[in-house]
Amino acid sequence: MRFCLRPGRGPGGIRIPDRRVTERIRINERIRAREIRVVDDEGKQLGIMPPYEAIKIARERGLDLVEVSPTANPPVCRIINYGKYLYQQSKREHEARKHQRSIELKEVKFRPRTGTHDFDTKRNQIAHFLEEGSKVKATIMFRGREMAHKNLGWEMMDRLVKDLGELVVVEIRPRQEGPNLTAILAPKKPGQVTKPKPAAQSATSGQASAGAGATHSAGSTGAHSAGAGSSASRPAAAGPSFAPRPSTPAAGSELDPTKPAGE
Repeated sequence: MRFCLRPGRGPGGIRIPDRRVTERIRINERIRAREIRVVDDEGKQLGIMPPYEAIKIARERGLDLVEVSPTANPPVCRIINYGKYLYQQSKREHEARKHQRSIELKEVKFRPRTGTHDFDTKRNQIAHFLEEGSKVKATIMFRGREMAHKNLGWEMMDRLVKDLGELVVVEIRPRQEGPNLTAILAPKKPGQVTKPKPAAQSATSGQASAGAGATHSAGSTGAHSAGAGSSASRPAAAGPSFAPRPSTPAAGSELDPTKPAGE
């Protein structure tokens, strides 16, 4: 009568592999190699021998011959109690799964007119996700007439990244996906240095050139130059800066391209 192990639990609640797993492990007469390397129950190597000699030694000790490394040349077999071997293997797999850490992608949604209190609450939620090691997809949703004020969403995204500070690395920079503005934020690893963002450099250079233009402009373009100089004199905020899309100048203003020069 052949005895088959059924799925169950060993000491400590560790689950023993079921029949489908145990059938892949060769023991005793199921070992087909001509020669095997034998290790006894105390961890000592007994050398290379035919399987029938190793089975004879195992039965004299009241144990089994288990093939533990079938891909080796020659295959490695161990003299051990088969049930104890299955339990040890299941325990090792359980410990390996326990130490595995899966990275999840969370999503937190905003609106362009999200209030300060709600913004702080969602920012703290994102910080909590990052501390747990998860990535976060920050989404700013535009609806209806809000599409005409996308700069509010860019400013909110810029503020979010600056508030998170050292906790976050912008893995995928903000981009417009239909009516939504999205960015992927990842937790910063210890010792990781944040690379300078190209958008921040271009924005700084643009402000510097605007300031130079304001210094050397005169005459009929005085009002336009003063406006550029005032924007360049504002100090740049720390952290990454996501430049919003420029809005179209109002008709009749000094920046209106349809207005003839000198009027």
